[in-house]
Amino acid sequence: MATGNDLRRIALSLDGTTEAPHFDRAAFKVARIFVTLAADGRTANIKFTAEEQEFKCMLAPGAFTPVPNAWGKQGWTTVSLAALGVAELRNALEMAWQHAQPKKRK
Repeated sequence: MATGNDLRRIALSLDGTTEAPHFDRAAFKVARIFVTLAADGRTANIKFTAEEQEFKCMLAPGAFTPVPNAWGKQGWTTVSLAALGVAELRNALEMAWQHAQPKKRK
């Protein structure tokens, strides 16, 4: 069972990640925000690609749910932390962190 403290520890261990307030949540970002943690530490919103979101929600519907509205259509997914193990949370955060890297110049 993962916790908000696990999320914070894992997210901040990913290279270049910083934490800052984001409305009533804590946001973790590299070049872009890739996860926000609810103030109560029970849920988080993680940014996946549409395909990753669909797969995660199909694989573990009790843990992953698309955020309602346009945010969910952009890949933002609510995660119930208690429904995940720490290894599963790490995998999800690493996936989202990779997409938040600075764009490479050509």
